[in-house]
Amino acid sequence: MSKSKNSWACFLLMLAGVVLGGFIGNLASNVSFLSWLDYGQTFGLSSPLILDLGILVITFALTIKISIASIIGIIIAIIVYRLI
Repeated sequence: MSKSKNSWACFLLMLAGVVLGGFIGNLASNVSFLSWLDYGQTFGLSSPLILDLGILVITFALTIKISIASIIGIIIAIIVYRLI
């Protein structure tokens, strides 16, 4: 029986890499020689989209921040996934 890799495991590892990388980049923004880790771009909806149905109000908003640290986190997650 051959070992097949689970795509959900890859997705979860990459998601963990983005979150941990963003957290580390945010922490490193106050350190002068590591501030480059927090350099990145933020994009998404500039204002939330509000759907008012009378008795139910739904608000849609999405903002994504990609930083150098989160890209490094994704790369490390892919390397870990390939080693497993």
